[in-house]
Amino acid sequence: MNVVSIVKRCALACALSLLLVICASAQSDGSTVKILFTHDLHSHLDEYVMAGESVGGAARLKTLLDAKRGETEAAILVDGGDFSMGTLYQTVFSTQAAELTMLGYLGYDATTFGNHEFDYRDEGLSDMLRSAAKKREQDPSLILPKMLIANIDWNDPAIGPALEAYNGGTYAPYTIIERGGVKFGVFGVMGEDAVECAPATELTFTDIVSVSRVYASMLRDRGADIVICLSHSGVWSDIDRSEDEQLAMAVPEIDVIVSGHTHTKLEEPIRHGDTYIVSCSEYCQYLGELDLVRRDDGRWELADYTLNPIDDSVAADEDIACRLNEYRAQIDESYLKNFGYTYDQVLAVSSANFKQFADFGQGLGGEPLGSIIADAYRFAVREAEGEDYEPVAAAVAPMGTIRDTIQNGEVTVWDAFNVCSLGIGKDGITGYPLVSIYLTGAEIRTAAEIDISVSPLMSAARLYPSGVEWTYNPNRMILNKVTDVKLVGENGAYEELEDDKLYRAVLGLYAAQMLGAVEDVSYGILSITPKDKNGVPIENYEDHIIYDREGNEVKEWYALASYLDSFPENEDGVSVIPSTYAEPDERKICDDSTALWDVLKNPNSIALTIYGVVIVLAALVVLTVVVIVRRIRRKRR
Repeated sequence: MNVVSIVKRCALACALSLLLVICASAQSDGSTVKILFTHDLHSHLDEYVMAGESVGGAARLKTLLDAKRGETEAAILVDGGDFSMGTLYQTVFSTQAAELTMLGYLGYDATTFGNHEFDYRDEGLSDMLRSAAKKREQDPSLILPKMLIANIDWNDPAIGPALEAYNGGTYAPYTIIERGGVKFGVFGVMGEDAVECAPATELTFTDIVSVSRVYASMLRDRGADIVICLSHSGVWSDIDRSEDEQLAMAVPEIDVIVSGHTHTKLEEPIRHGDTYIVSCSEYCQYLGELDLVRRDDGRWELADYTLNPIDDSVAADEDIACRLNEYRAQIDESYLKNFGYTYDQVLAVSSANFKQFADFGQGLGGEPLGSIIADAYRFAVREAEGEDYEPVAAAVAPMGTIRDTIQNGEVTVWDAFNVCSLGIGKDGITGYPLVSIYLTGAEIRTAAEIDISVSPLMSAARLYPSGVEWTYNPNRMILNKVTDVKLVGENGAYEELEDDKLYRAVLGLYAAQMLGAVEDVSYGILSITPKDKNGVPIENYEDHIIYDREGNEVKEWYALASYLDSFPENEDGVSVIPSTYAEPDERKICDDSTALWDVLKNPNSIALTIYGVVIVLAALVVLTVVVIVRRIRRKRR
């Protein structure tokens, strides 16, 4: 082949390539979309420190969003639920609806409910929705995101009218948004595990698969080019338990699932068929970004996927920063004033190096953060009851109710609240209260077994105790791993548990309400029946809330704040967290022996039952073999 031929062929190839690029560009007109997403924000509207770095913040997020929206007209911004419950911003839910109104100012198109929105109870959630609607009336610049939840009864009087008012007079649990020539069809659902984590709601939730089939099909019929499901259900390492993966496989008509609830950070989307599952971690650490291009068959192909860090490299938007200042002023005036605090008041200084929240509770052993919270519960009850104090034998802080850690340096009221930020009390005031229950010694042993045997399957059930310690052997049979449990008095003296004796215990209201879920995970084998001081089973935990001498509920977060404020002061007059919390103490002792005696000793009733069954089965096998051998011998004779 001569040089001229080669040049002609190269020129032809370049021309063809250029033509293909031009054609491709023409075909991609209106067929490339950008989905921006978050989930599990948990009221984290301010920047905060994590592992020594400043991250998050709605003001930074606004700057990042403005830049991303400028890249294409075919962009949508959505949230996967649990936008509330996590910082003091949640305390003004009924007057400011800070989280929802801020989503509006940030330009979110749609969101859905997570289980923690129901921590306000149905009435409180309705108040928040109505408050947001009222704010919209007062500020014409506020455009609230659509609230989309398809698997509840929108006609339910507990929530329906408030949803209608919030969504501007419509009951539709879905929406179609047109951007850049593309119609985005969006609906929301809340999964089974999330529903189980919302004990305060009286709403009925239907199966997400059957509901999603209906709405995915409906959105297609109504002209949606792309179907997005905001699913507060989550993904897990066990695919059989991974609700959003099960949803993707069961409803292939869905193009994208924004997965909340499990606080998962997916570095790459999970793909099942033509459905992409995306997730970007919690607390406004990242802005998720999914770019898709439409194929000839109408479905969508991955073009790019990015988790954009929200850190100090992103400038804060001044307008959003000013709005946050207004919210904080309301928090001091309408909430913290009742407790004698301000949000930036310093309670203590810490050099204890508590674990970062992402690393907290990774093993079965003790955690200083859990210990200081449980100790705070006992301290607060003693302070609240004064001369009428009845000793608390044990207090427990479950991992599922701990929402943040304590950083080194100054610890403010804001920081203390964030650690124990969930819920609302019977009084209608934000913050779960402490409750007083009575357990037998045998049930305290069961609680220890729940911690060791059940928490690997249900991390929220991991317990951090005060006033009690247990020894466990991880090599023993499940549900029989705890070998010893002892009470530790306030003077440090040990006391042997009596199985039939009643002991006073303290925990948060939410933790008490979730005891049934623990029983379900163990298939009813491990169960605890909380009682009153007379041994009568408790039917309503709200009847056993702990009050101070002025009749105020003792909130979990206030227990921690007042405990931090009680420590000895330094030369600057600021309390100092004791060095005893710098390392895990021996409240949960691991005996890792593999010796046969250590593995089999001190069997509980569950182990004895299993051993008995095994012995009976073994005896039956031996008896069967003996009978067979005898018959064979007889035949031979």
